Amino acid sequence: MSIDLDRTRPVWRQIAAVVVERIEDGTYPAGARVPSVVELSAEFEVAASTAQKVLAYLKSEGWVRAEVGLGTFVEDRPAD
Repeated sequence: MSIDLDRTRPVWRQIAAVVVERIEDGTYPAGARVPSVVELSAEFEVAASTAQKVLAYLKSEGWVRAEVGLGTFVEDRPAD
């Protein structure tokens, strides 16, 4: 799947929005592993530092949790 990014807005925010959308629509269900920095970099054709920023933001917002040596996983979130 190809995502067209608007290069006039912060790319990392656009990628974060895509990942959040995938979490909300069940593509990445609670407890599921989300793509790594390398995988995000390859999918969206961005630098690893950009992908790292995406994951750091999602973690700070409570969407994901990082488990050292295992990966980054979707947090259980209460239903609205």
